Amino acid sequence: MENNYEILKELQLVLPPLTFDTHKGQAGRIGIVGGCMNYTGAPYFAAISALRVGCDLVHVFCTKEASQVIKSYSPELIVHPILDSPDFNEEILLHLPSLHSLVIGPGLGRDKDIFSTVHHLIDLAKERNLPLVFDADSLFYIKDNPKVIERYEKAILTPNKVEFARLYNSFYKKELDRDATKEDVKAVCRTLGNVTVVKKGVLDIISNGIYTVVCDEPGSARRCGGQGDLLSGSMGVFSYWAHRFYDGKPVNKDCLHNATIMAALGACMLTRRCNNFAFKKFQRSTITTDMIAEIHIAFSSLFVKTI
Repeated sequence: MENNYEILKELQLVLPPLTFDTHKGQAGRIGIVGGCMNYTGAPYFAAISALRVGCDLVHVFCTKEASQVIKSYSPELIVHPILDSPDFNEEILLHLPSLHSLVIGPGLGRDKDIFSTVHHLIDLAKERNLPLVFDADSLFYIKDNPKVIERYEKAILTPNKVEFARLYNSFYKKELDRDATKEDVKAVCRTLGNVTVVKKGVLDIISNGIYTVVCDEPGSARRCGGQGDLLSGSMGVFSYWAHRFYDGKPVNKDCLHNATIMAALGACMLTRRCNNFAFKKFQRSTITTDMIAEIHIAFSSLFVKTI
């Protein structure tokens, strides 16, 4: 494949233009699935990052206990306390048809009933051909239930070092006692049927088992909680934009892979640049809120063409 900056040039083509004749929703309606009583910050970070990247609306699907807390963080978010509802299967159908992509996992927790609900949601989303991004506790579920996303090529998994090792151990029944290599990541992608994996680390390894790129955009030495949520939220937006651009066009099947790799690389580069810019200002004191404040300038410096 092209080098990373060549891919970014192509990504510029899929960004929706800012014009005066568009209507609310055209730039994306993104669903964030997660948020329980113990973890309310993660879905907020993912959701607000998606808005800052440029989608129009974000819906957060969380548990009832978490909903009021998440609502209090920002009036920008549309919060639905249905994730632990006994009527979830019916209630989600009121919202799913209007959504363009889903980010599943930020603040999800590991409740078995919630996992069962998420499994049903994934099946519904696949029926609608929605791009899906999996992060955090959804990866814990997938390691034991890989068939739920097997061969679904619009899915992206975003494991860190520990989460990737869990996937590797579950699939191959052996411990990964070192950091993952490109070959390790490609192997997991192929086992999943060419699902895209973004293995986060010092360098981000992005592969679908066919194409592999490495994101070496400078970040920082700061590792505060929430950075992965910025990544997953922005990736949900990029994934919708990229697939919308290619879907329905007379192109070969490989362009689906290109769209997924493109979206993943764009989100990785943006997150790292936000981290880098915030770290230059705050050093050891940097938190994810500082990174989110850098989305506009980081996005513009990466993706907006200069005249």
